[in-house]
Amino acid sequence: MNPFDELPHEVELILKSVSTGTLYGPITTFTPYIILILILTLVIVFSAKSQLALVPKNRFVGAIEFFVDFAHKQVGYNMMGEAARQHMPFLLTLFIFILLSNLVGLIPGSKAATGTMGVTVTLAVISFVYFTYHGVKKQGGVKYLKSLTPKGLAPPIAAFIWLLEFVSMLVRLLTLSVRLFANMFAGHLLIGILAVLATLFIQPLIHSFTLAALPMSLASLGWMVLLIVSYGLEVFVACLQAYVFTLLTSFYIYSATSEH
Repeated sequence: MNPFDELPHEVELILKSVSTGTLYGPITTFTPYIILILILTLVIVFSAKSQLALVPKNRFVGAIEFFVDFAHKQVGYNMMGEAARQHMPFLLTLFIFILLSNLVGLIPGSKAATGTMGVTVTLAVISFVYFTYHGVKKQGGVKYLKSLTPKGLAPPIAAFIWLLEFVSMLVRLLTLSVRLFANMFAGHLLIGILAVLATLFIQPLIHSFTLAALPMSLASLGWMVLLIVSYGLEVFVACLQAYVFTLLTSFYIYSATSEH
């Protein structure tokens, strides 16, 4: 049988495995992973906090301090300057949660908490509420809303620009959540399909070791190479998406709290 004939059925199974299912009532197949990532995030944050010292005591603390310093400079300071110090606890926690969610989801048989829209939308809402709160706190409600429109415009044009900017601000919820979800969902789907293809093409050789089955086994090797490359790329994407989400949140905080 041609392996490609079985592929549609296998893809359907993969789609079911990466989609949200129900375990019990409101508890979905992603819920255990969300709880796991929350616990891991808290353990890492509080463990690092309790062991901070002028000279790192171990490699774990040293790695965390290096990471915090890097994030402070690349995500916070470069975007907001000295004001970044106030927001780094939120940004770092957000980054660690997303990164752990993405990486844990790459373990065979597990799910990425960020692979469901429910989680990514929630993260986007948290980000939106955070930068809006600090924008209103810094500038005041009326001034914050007025800051959406550049000064010096004629009233009709200013009203139109304000409406566009207000809609654009709301669209940030969609762009933050969809970008993260789409990248993780598509990556897991691709890895699943490549794994299935590698398996389907090697099966004839396993069932019957014949010369006729050798070409398919070579094709399986090719699919396996693509799988390994894609897996490595997905690890990079997992880190990149966590960084991009946090960087955009940092930019939105800066935009909301700065006068322009």
